Amino acid sequence: MSTEAVDSQQVVVESDYDSPTWRQLSDFSVAVTGNNFPSHASYADLRLSSVRDMGSVARADRKVVAGEFGYVLEDVPHFTDYLPDLPTHPNPLQDNPAYSVVKKYFVNEDDTVPQKIVVQKNSPRGIHFRRAGPRQRVYFEPEDVYACIVTCGGLCPGLNTVIREIVCGLSYMYDVKRIVGIQGGYRGFYSRNTIPLMPKSVNDIHKRGGTILGTSRGGHDAIKIVDNIQDRGINQVYIIGGDGTQKGASVIFEEIQRRGLEVAVAGIPKTIDNDIAVIDKSFGFDTAVEEAQRAINAAHVESESVENGIGVVKLMGRFSGFIAMYATLASRDVDCCLIPESPFYLEGRGGLFEYIEKRLKENGHMVIVVAEGAGQELIADSIRSMGHEDASGNKLLLDVGLWLSQKIKNYFTSRQRMTINLKYIDPTYMIRAIPSNASDNVYCTLLAQNAVHGAMAGYTGFTVGVVNGRHTYIPFYRVTEKRNKVIITDRMWARLLSSTNQPSFLSAEYIEEIKTPREPPK
Repeated sequence: MSTEAVDSQQVVVESDYDSPTWRQLSDFSVAVTGNNFPSHASYADLRLSSVRDMGSVARADRKVVAGEFGYVLEDVPHFTDYLPDLPTHPNPLQDNPAYSVVKKYFVNEDDTVPQKIVVQKNSPRGIHFRRAGPRQRVYFEPEDVYACIVTCGGLCPGLNTVIREIVCGLSYMYDVKRIVGIQGGYRGFYSRNTIPLMPKSVNDIHKRGGTILGTSRGGHDAIKIVDNIQDRGINQVYIIGGDGTQKGASVIFEEIQRRGLEVAVAGIPKTIDNDIAVIDKSFGFDTAVEEAQRAINAAHVESESVENGIGVVKLMGRFSGFIAMYATLASRDVDCCLIPESPFYLEGRGGLFEYIEKRLKENGHMVIVVAEGAGQELIADSIRSMGHEDASGNKLLLDVGLWLSQKIKNYFTSRQRMTINLKYIDPTYMIRAIPSNASDNVYCTLLAQNAVHGAMAGYTGFTVGVVNGRHTYIPFYRVTEKRNKVIITDRMWARLLSSTNQPSFLSAEYIEEIKTPREPPK
């Protein structure tokens, strides 16, 4: 773990103020000021670096600023951190007639956004992130900008919208003329596959699913990529992708920083599963939940039209069950929702089979929604026999929907001598391949424009995302160090259980165990 001596205090930077980070920041403050919380007398810019390993998560210099009353800013890198003498220029937006009516368009340099907004009166102010938006001074002249955009990983509704709005934002707000798209993901840097991007050429792409740039998994060699960026004279890199892509972006930023290049690296987080940490939600999620309703409705119609009908719908959610949970809550036709975060079992008292039998006797039909990562421990032997990963390092999962459907059929036909009619629907790739809906289009627009504002203002090595309803710049390491998951002891999961009337499938002992807070390491 990275540490650095600051006035004889060792400060460890982690991820939350209920972690050792917070305690040691407080210790640092007490040593300097005698106060319980950091004050302006202890104001410090702590840059903490760790050894870079191309095969693991790259961690750029961490900037942590401690302020008064427990205020902690987890800041993002800036050109001035390693290029202190760069000239600045007035922001062209001040002369843009579209923004002339805005009273306060430029963001104050001191504006930050808290990670947690529900606090008690004696709570410390806690962790904050830098607020996104345009600054009065920029570090690029429009004619000097040469920007590139790349999409990596799986498809997601809204990819083309983000591409479109980066291009239009650079062109219309900052008068940038040179923008290219890197084709085929990170591999496109090696093969030098690029296409010019202009507002006219991207005008209608938001109406189409997928990505006009193409995508791929893996193919990440930071040295070669930065060589290509340097050879071409590119100075703004916009990288759209999930946590694996953002880890790669972090390595690219570190290599750029090591070479002392004036190149801004901005990430736009993309995952249909909504499992990116810190941010409120990822783009495309609303569209996925809305489109999942069609599959659930079809399963409901099929199941209620026959005797003992069962509709099984598999939705995306490799490690996190947000799509399944929200689609279930929105539908109200689902009788059981199974997600990776909540273990379940099939046979015995309180098991899934008992609940299915009970539901069929009561209603004559039922609908089951299962996330693709649910129940993997039940088919662990099959997974171990596979042992395969995709190019992004994700474990290849067996089809839990097919497996569960077959298990249900076998149980009721061989043991219960009960005739059932089961229909299995898998809309996963249909959902991710559609264009984004209206709300996601607006969300993509704001993400793209704020990424452009950040890069023009000299920020780099950041991901743009919404935290508590406000757009922020977040350090790469914060969105890649862990995944966002459904908390099954939270009220939202309780609402789902209340809606479906399904059992939790958890023992009382297990529930108490996960509700009991763990003691932090000493």
